[in-house]
Amino acid sequence: MEAAAAAAGVQLGSSKPQIATQAEMAEARVPLAYRDQCAHLLIPLNKCRVAEYYLPWKCEPERHAYEKCQYELVMERMLQMQKIREAQEAKAKGGVSIGLIPAATAKLA
Repeated sequence: MEAAAAAAGVQLGSSKPQIATQAEMAEARVPLAYRDQCAHLLIPLNKCRVAEYYLPWKCEPERHAYEKCQYELVMERMLQMQKIREAQEAKAKGGVSIGLIPAATAKLA
């Protein structure tokens, strides 16, 4: 994957910085699978959930911010993968490919 990304001129990884430190995430007992660029939003969300006894109508602003961050990361990864696929197809065929992401959404990056 990394060789294909380098050949396509796509930088792997997220453009978002890692805000929460490993020590903060360990102290907040964030599972390893959730220690990404959105962990700084997950920490206050989990604290709110515990304080509010996981009531679904509580902590909505925190949950919305966390889910938006996760969505943006997924869209960024999809855009990176689309660029890699387009470069591979162009190299193999020399033709035009149809993108998986609409042009309006792809302009987020």
